[in-house]
Amino acid sequence: MRTFFFTISVILAATPTILCAQVRGKFPEEFTCCNMVQADWADGDSFLIRTGTGEQLTIRLYGVDCIETALSDDNDARRLRAQRRHFGISESGGLPQPEASMTLAMKYGKLATEETAKALAQPFTVYTSFADARGDAKFPRIYAFVTTADGKDLGELLVSKGLARAFGICRETPDGQHEDAYREKLRDLELVACRKASGIWAETDCDKLPSERQLERTEDAELGVARGPKKAPPNPKFDLNTAARDELMSIPGVGEVMATRIIQGRDYATIEELDKVAGIGPKKLEELKKYVRIADKKGNPAKP
Repeated sequence: MRTFFFTISVILAATPTILCAQVRGKFPEEFTCCNMVQADWADGDSFLIRTGTGEQLTIRLYGVDCIETALSDDNDARRLRAQRRHFGISESGGLPQPEASMTLAMKYGKLATEETAKALAQPFTVYTSFADARGDAKFPRIYAFVTTADGKDLGELLVSKGLARAFGICRETPDGQHEDAYREKLRDLELVACRKASGIWAETDCDKLPSERQLERTEDAELGVARGPKKAPPNPKFDLNTAARDELMSIPGVGEVMATRIIQGRDYATIEELDKVAGIGPKKLEELKKYVRIADKKGNPAKP
């Protein structure tokens, strides 16, 4: 058992009082007395809310990723495959057909959706800087942290119950916890959930987990080679403070890691402030200036 726990550890390591008001000047935005709004498309980590002042926002949780509940296109299918491999359930229980494994995975996606609805049955608090989380064009999303009525972080709750993986964009938490510390905390909670066989981890084939994750990394690398060098985007001027990760990744020389760092460094007053982002030196900064801008509150581009 001790050997099992160490093996899983290595694998996983690799990879508040409520007032009905909107409080300005924190995080930078704090919305209290929020309620969840019923939406057919909602899932465990993305959902519609109404703030205490009546504004509706579509939220995407920082740092966690719940399993897909439906497949609408190839991107959803690839994401579900990556999720199945992360949890080691592609062939869980001797399921030989991908369809059976996908059905099993989506069952836990629906359980995550139900858990989120249950956790947010009472008024809750949302913290957001309005960073674009992309998603369906009909439902533009923003990244946010959510604190339940009893003071629990929703992302941490989902991971601890084995209904989400520690994965995705992170940033400093509302209580000032560094983004790296929050990310590591989520990974620790994931490890504990795996050890307890909570949620989807009860279906995990631990012997095949390393090979499944390696297969996903190998296919990602092959896809990158097949795509070849990135070409400059047709409309290259992206706003540093609102551009989605995929948009930033379309810039030549910007991969997922750097795009994530740029997002986590927001908000920027000038383009020159990119020099604070790890991996961006003077030469890189000059190249990025060709593709980014900063808009003022009226949407007009500001000078560096």
